[in-house]
Amino acid sequence: MNIYHISAECYPVAKVGGLGDVVGALPKYQNQLGHLARVVVPAYNNAFFQKTAYDVVHEGKLKLGYFLFSYSILKEKTNQLGFELYQIAIPELFDRTNVYSYEDDTERFLSFQIAFLNWLTETDQLPDVIHCHDHHSGLIPFMVQHCFNYQNLKNTPTIITIHNGQYQGWFGYDKLHYLPQFDLYKIGYLEWNGTINPLASAIKCAWKVTTVSPSYLDEISNHANGLENLLRWERPKSLGILNGIDTEVWNTKTDPLLHANYTLKDFKKGKTKNKEFLCEQFNLDPSKPLFTFIGRLVGEKGADLIPQICSVALNQHPQEINILILGSGDPTVERELEGLQNFYHGNYNAYIGYNEKLAHILYAGADFLLMPSRVEPCGLNQMYALRYGNIPIVRRTGGLRDTVVDMGDGGFGICHNETSVFDVCHSISRAVELFHDTKKFDDIRKTIQQIDHSWDKVAEEYIAIYQSLKK
Repeated sequence: MNIYHISAECYPVAKVGGLGDVVGALPKYQNQLGHLARVVVPAYNNAFFQKTAYDVVHEGKLKLGYFLFSYSILKEKTNQLGFELYQIAIPELFDRTNVYSYEDDTERFLSFQIAFLNWLTETDQLPDVIHCHDHHSGLIPFMVQHCFNYQNLKNTPTIITIHNGQYQGWFGYDKLHYLPQFDLYKIGYLEWNGTINPLASAIKCAWKVTTVSPSYLDEISNHANGLENLLRWERPKSLGILNGIDTEVWNTKTDPLLHANYTLKDFKKGKTKNKEFLCEQFNLDPSKPLFTFIGRLVGEKGADLIPQICSVALNQHPQEINILILGSGDPTVERELEGLQNFYHGNYNAYIGYNEKLAHILYAGADFLLMPSRVEPCGLNQMYALRYGNIPIVRRTGGLRDTVVDMGDGGFGICHNETSVFDVCHSISRAVELFHDTKKFDDIRKTIQQIDHSWDKVAEEYIAIYQSLKK
């Protein structure tokens, strides 16, 4: 099958969160099944773009309301990612370092989608399926169906995967003229709750809707930032498919970012070396259980509670535990986490920022991963942790519910029901007790490294969906 994945992110091209990891892996595994899966993302002026060689395969112009932009379709020359990578260069809008958070993000991602469809139309391409990811590509299903310029693509199946339904790409009717011409009687396919809503439009117009875990599909029917009724209505065409992880990248035996590599046979020795390296770098004691939080410091992740969780846990277990935080986000949370270094010297530290190498070493070297998320559509961090023998401590929500079973229920993780300081600190106390039960601790660490969360099965599930739409 000829498949196009359209996304704002794709690791290692441009990554902000789990969306980038998914789009950077799923197409590779679909290609390994014998299909032609391609990825299309904007050409951000970042480190990947600057060091990568491209061929210009198409050039054209696009109209965005009264504005006219030139665009280029750039194809990465070597297929180094395991799939064909295309980047759409629109210099006035994407010649910047960051992926998001610009005042003209509406214009940027609208132009990206229009350029993609113009390219397909102008080169007479008819893919078997167009797979859209989140609201940044959410208007493609509408435009394929209803914009006059793209009637040749009208019978092309489209899928929208919701990675995070809280972000929907809203914009006002004053920007409606940015879209290519369509019958205004179709405007109902674009609007929801009094505004233009790209994610709502995708849910209405796409042939299939998927979420990144079965539990998240259930949850957003009740908590979806205003889209609950729509999602309930479209439930018959919706499906929850749990994400996978790229086991070629996340492989303790070959991971080049680790301080020390290891296998299932020598994992205790390998994990100890990584832990000792971390403790030396951050002035911690390697004989104590090491807890870590890795990710964005935002409310969805429960990160606003992390400073208080750390303080309470360290007071409950004085000189018994280590905590090491890696993340960035809310400036207030960042300051609070940095401030804790003054009070818990030798038992606590924090690295404020994004550091992929450090993240890999933390998964390998830490004993427990904290994920007190309020919202977690799928979650990949817990899968990375399992793969590296790091026991997840999670709130039962979304994909965390689908992937982590509490050790008290015959499972291998530590789970709690609420995003609260009390619940998380109670789980930390359980983890401390587990750490000192050496045999049980080692048995769980060995077991979790053998859990299969690879992309192989997931890729087959998506291919089955595509093929059902072509019948």
